Formats: sequence, structure tokens, C-alpha cells
Amino acid sequence: MHSRRDFVRLAALSLPACAAFAAAGEVRLGVQTYSFREMLGKPGDMTDKLIAALQQLDLTECELWEPTLQPPSFFPRSTAYRESVRTWRLGPGLDDIKTHGAKLKAAGIRIFAFNFGLDDQCTDAEILRGIEMTRALGAKVMTVSTTLSMAKRSVPFFEKDGLILALHGHSNVSDPNQFATPASFEAGLGMSKLYRVNLDIGHFTAGGFDPVDYIQKHHDRITNLHIKDRKRNDGPNTPFGQGDTPIKPVLQLLQREHYPIPAYIEYEYAGTGTAVEEVGKCLAYVRAALT
Repeated sequence: MHSRRDFVRLAALSLPACAAFAAAGEVRLGVQTYSFREMLGKPGDMTDKLIAALQQLDLTECELWEPTLQPPSFFPRSTAYRESVRTWRLGPGLDDIKTHGAKLKAAGIRIFAFNFGLDDQCTDAEILRGIEMTRALGAKVMTVSTTLSMAKRSVPFFEKDGLILALHGHSNVSDPNQFATPASFEAGLGMSKLYRVNLDIGHFTAGGFDPVDYIQKHHDRITNLHIKDRKRNDGPNTPFGQGDTPIKPVLQLLQREHYPIPAYIEYEYAGTGTAVEEVGKCLAYVRAALT
């Protein structure tokens, strides 16, 4: 997402195999809608709440987290949640997604990526439906938190369709089946020419790695960043500026080197205000780093 205030110096977007959205001179700032998870299950249509939040923040672009589009009856989650998701995905989910996408588009909100739950329980039909949902939203990228084994199993589906799959990492560096280390991302990228990295700079720092160095070396295979602050050594999430994540150096690298990589706020620390208020604080920190 970006607002008119977010147009600071950066070269035009030229993401390999993806549509070019930004004009010359912009750093694209946005939000991952996971940031608004506190709104789930509360009164009101979630899409309407997302639109109101983005308008209040003067933002027009997002990465959509799948649960923010699921039926409100799914929240709070129960032990039956995963099976409910499968039934919804393979039933009314695609039509629901089209309705949500149309409302967001009508409100002037661009969906860069769809963050789909590609877990190890996914059936082949769910993988295909996730691709259909991504296409229905008009997104050019599907981002996923998944395992190396699931990513490998999914290759034929993405290569048949031609959709970009961006691998999101966490900080579990002890499990070789998780995306967390540079080596695990390298393995994922080697699976398909359509695979990319959705780099979460907070998790990457918490895992003991340097996101500035990684972005410099692999910027051409990164679809977008998740911007959050965490402590090293698998430490906690913190308000921006209070952790060890080099948020300012990362943003200034994008600006200086003209890397066409959108930077999306992901509010995950324990804030004292509403989600909108906390995302606003995060955006203020990011904007200050780019001035």
C-alpha cells in the first residue's frame, strides 16, 4: 500500500514476472492485513472495517491475510477451525473472495498479494483453490508460510498456472523443514523459477541473520518485505525502534539502491492502542526513516 505522502525517492517498480504498479520516485509502503487481526469476529463486515482502517491511515495497497476474508463465524477459532476452512475454501470461498475483492477495488485499494494458508494439511484441491482465489483478487503474488516439503509438493500447480509463490520465513532455525535461514530460502528458490521470497525482516533478525545483507544479495528474488521489529536470539516483537531489527537501514537501502521491493507494515507487538493506532505509529516511524 502507499499513500501520496509515501512517494519518496525510489526507482520504478520492475518486479520480475509481476505487474509493475508504481511510478518512478516512489517507495511503496503498505500493510499486511494480519495487523488488523483484533477486528476478527467483532461486529461489522471485515472488509468494510479494513477499508475504513486503510482510509484512516491514507493507504491504498495491501497484502491480504486469508483469515481477514473468512466468515466471521470462524472466530474465535475452535478445534474445528481447520476443517471449516477447507469446507469454505472448496465451497463458497471463491465467490466470497470475489465479493471482498470487488469491494476493496471499488474503494481504491490495490491487493498486491494474497497471503494464503498453505499448510501441510492442504489437499490438491485447496492448492488449486488458493491459486484461483489469488487470481480472483487480482493479485499477482501468493505469499505463504509453509514448509520446504509442502513448497516442493506445490511446484507443479504453480508452474502450470504461472503464478508467483513467495515464501515467508519465521525464526525457527532448528527445524530444517521450515523457511528461516538463508540456506532454506535458497533451497526454496531452487525448486521453481516462479518461487520468490517474502522476507520478514523481524523474523530474519530474530533468527540471527542480517536482512540488509540478504536484500543486497537477493533483491531480484524478493517480492515484498514485512516490516516489524524483534529482538535477536528469537526474541520478542517490540514497538518499532525498540528491537534489534535494522528497519531504518533496510528502508534506506531500498531508497538508495532503488530496489523495487514494497515494504509492508506487520503490526505484531503488544500495543497499547487499537490496531489502527499502532499501525499509524509504525508508519510514522517508517516515514521518518525515509525523509
